[in-house]
Amino acid sequence: MLSLAGVALGAGGSLFGQYLVSRASTRQLEVQESAAHRAELKNAVLKFLGLASQVEKAALAPPGTADSAADARLDQLVDDLWLAHAEIDLAARNESLRGAAYRYAARLAEAARDGITDGSALRGPQAQFFDAAYDDMWPGHRRATGASVTPR
Repeated sequence: MLSLAGVALGAGGSLFGQYLVSRASTRQLEVQESAAHRAELKNAVLKFLGLASQVEKAALAPPGTADSAADARLDQLVDDLWLAHAEIDLAARNESLRGAAYRYAARLAEAARDGITDGSALRGPQAQFFDAAYDDMWPGHRRATGASVTPR
Protein backbone atom coordinates (compact mmCIF):
# COMPACT_ATOMS: atom_id res chain seq x y z
CA MET A 1 0.00 0.00 0.00
CA LEU A 2 2.83 2.37 0.84
CA SER A 3 4.48 1.83 -2.55
CA LEU A 4 1.17 2.58 -4.27
CA ALA A 5 1.01 5.91 -2.40
CA GLY A 6 4.57 6.67 -3.49
CA VAL A 7 3.70 6.00 -7.12
CA ALA A 8 0.63 8.23 -6.86
CA LEU A 9 2.68 11.03 -5.30
CA GLY A 10 5.38 10.63 -7.91
CA ALA A 11 2.85 10.78 -10.74
CA GLY A 12 1.17 13.81 -9.18
CA GLY A 13 4.52 15.54 -8.81
CA SER A 14 5.36 14.75 -12.41
CA LEU A 15 2.05 16.18 -13.61
CA PHE A 16 2.54 19.28 -11.49
CA GLY A 17 6.04 19.70 -12.94
CA GLN A 18 4.69 19.39 -16.47
CA TYR A 19 2.03 21.96 -15.65
CA LEU A 20 4.66 24.42 -14.41
CA VAL A 21 6.81 23.90 -17.51
CA SER A 22 3.73 24.40 -19.69
CA ARG A 23 2.86 27.67 -17.93
CA ALA A 24 6.44 28.90 -18.28
CA SER A 25 6.46 28.04 -21.98
CA THR A 26 3.13 29.78 -22.51
CA ARG A 27 4.39 32.89 -20.73
CA GLN A 28 7.60 32.88 -22.76
CA LEU A 29 5.58 32.59 -25.97
CA GLU A 30 3.38 35.51 -24.90
CA VAL A 31 6.46 37.63 -24.20
CA GLN A 32 7.94 36.77 -27.61
CA GLU A 33 4.67 37.53 -29.40
CA SER A 34 4.37 40.84 -27.56
CA ALA A 35 7.92 41.81 -28.51
CA ALA A 36 7.29 40.88 -32.16
CA HIS A 37 4.10 42.95 -32.16
CA ARG A 38 5.91 45.95 -30.68
CA ALA A 39 8.67 45.70 -33.28
CA GLU A 40 6.21 45.45 -36.17
CA LEU A 41 4.08 48.29 -34.87
CA LYS A 42 7.12 50.44 -34.07
CA ASN A 43 8.31 50.15 -37.68
CA ALA A 44 4.85 51.06 -39.01
CA VAL A 45 4.56 54.00 -36.60
CA LEU A 46 8.01 55.36 -37.48
CA LYS A 47 7.28 55.10 -41.20
CA PHE A 48 3.95 56.88 -40.69
CA LEU A 49 5.55 59.63 -38.60
CA GLY A 50 8.31 60.17 -41.16
CA LEU A 51 5.73 60.70 -43.87
CA ALA A 52 3.56 62.83 -41.57
CA SER A 53 6.54 65.10 -40.95
CA GLN A 54 7.18 65.47 -44.68
CA VAL A 55 3.51 66.20 -45.42
CA GLU A 56 3.42 68.80 -42.64
CA LYS A 57 6.56 70.53 -43.88
CA ALA A 58 5.23 70.63 -47.44
CA ALA A 59 1.83 71.88 -46.27
CA LEU A 60 3.49 74.62 -44.19
CA ALA A 61 5.56 75.87 -47.13
CA PRO A 62 5.17 79.62 -47.58
CA PRO A 63 2.51 80.61 -50.14
CA GLY A 64 3.85 81.18 -53.62
CA THR A 65 6.67 78.65 -53.23
CA ALA A 66 4.64 75.74 -54.53
CA ASP A 67 4.77 74.80 -58.18
CA SER A 68 3.24 71.92 -60.09
CA ALA A 69 6.17 69.65 -59.23
CA ALA A 70 5.84 70.49 -55.53
CA ASP A 71 2.08 69.85 -55.72
CA ALA A 72 2.67 66.48 -57.36
CA ARG A 73 5.25 65.62 -54.70
CA LEU A 74 2.80 66.58 -51.94
CA ASP A 75 0.07 64.48 -53.56
CA GLN A 76 2.46 61.51 -53.64
CA LEU A 77 3.41 62.07 -49.99
CA VAL A 78 -0.27 62.09 -48.99
CA ASP A 79 -0.81 58.84 -50.93
CA ASP A 80 2.21 57.31 -49.19
CA LEU A 81 0.89 58.55 -45.84
CA TRP A 82 -2.41 56.70 -46.40
CA LEU A 83 -0.49 53.52 -47.28
CA ALA A 84 1.52 53.89 -44.08
CA HIS A 85 -1.78 54.39 -42.23
CA ALA A 86 -2.97 51.06 -43.69
CA GLU A 87 0.13 49.36 -42.25
CA ILE A 88 -0.73 50.71 -38.81
CA ASP A 89 -4.34 49.64 -39.29
CA LEU A 90 -3.19 46.08 -39.97
CA ALA A 91 -0.60 45.96 -37.17
CA ALA A 92 -2.63 47.65 -34.42
CA ARG A 93 -4.22 45.54 -31.71
CA ASN A 94 -6.71 48.13 -30.56
CA GLU A 95 -9.27 50.31 -32.23
CA SER A 96 -8.13 53.48 -30.46
CA LEU A 97 -4.83 53.41 -32.36
CA ARG A 98 -6.59 52.78 -35.67
CA GLY A 99 -8.91 55.74 -35.02
CA ALA A 100 -6.14 58.06 -33.84
CA ALA A 101 -3.99 57.22 -36.88
CA TYR A 102 -6.94 57.87 -39.18
CA ARG A 103 -7.77 61.22 -37.57
CA TYR A 104 -4.13 62.35 -37.73
CA ALA A 105 -3.76 61.26 -41.38
CA ALA A 106 -7.07 62.93 -42.31
CA ARG A 107 -6.00 66.19 -40.64
CA LEU A 108 -2.64 66.05 -42.47
CA ALA A 109 -4.36 65.36 -45.81
CA GLU A 110 -6.71 68.28 -45.17
CA ALA A 111 -3.74 70.52 -44.33
CA ALA A 112 -1.98 69.43 -47.51
CA ARG A 113 -5.09 70.09 -49.60
CA ASP A 114 -6.00 73.45 -48.06
CA GLY A 115 -2.55 74.66 -47.03
CA ILE A 116 -1.94 75.75 -43.47
CA THR A 117 0.05 78.53 -41.94
CA ASP A 118 0.25 77.14 -38.42
CA GLY A 119 1.01 73.55 -37.49
CA SER A 120 -0.62 73.85 -34.07
CA ALA A 121 -3.88 72.43 -35.46
CA LEU A 122 -2.03 69.16 -35.97
CA ARG A 123 -0.69 68.86 -32.41
CA GLY A 124 -3.89 67.49 -30.84
CA PRO A 125 -4.33 64.61 -33.33
CA GLN A 126 -0.58 63.98 -33.17
CA ALA A 127 -0.59 63.70 -29.36
CA GLN A 128 -3.64 61.39 -29.45
CA PHE A 129 -1.82 59.24 -32.00
CA PHE A 130 1.29 59.01 -29.79
CA ASP A 131 -0.78 58.10 -26.73
CA ALA A 132 -2.71 55.43 -28.63
CA ALA A 133 0.46 53.96 -30.16
CA TYR A 134 2.12 53.78 -26.75
CA ASP A 135 -0.96 52.12 -25.26
CA ASP A 136 -1.04 49.55 -28.05
CA MET A 137 2.64 48.69 -27.62
CA TRP A 138 2.63 48.71 -23.80
CA PRO A 139 -0.94 48.12 -22.61
CA GLY A 140 -1.57 49.13 -19.03
CA HIS A 141 1.46 51.43 -18.81
CA ARG A 142 1.09 55.17 -18.79
CA ARG A 143 3.21 57.24 -21.12
CA ALA A 144 5.27 59.86 -19.29
CA THR A 145 4.08 63.28 -20.36
CA GLY A 146 5.63 66.61 -19.62
CA ALA A 147 9.02 65.04 -18.96
CA SER A 148 11.82 67.50 -19.42
CA VAL A 149 14.10 66.55 -22.25
CA THR A 150 17.43 68.25 -22.51
CA PRO A 151 18.56 68.78 -26.11
CA ARG A 152 21.97 67.46 -26.94
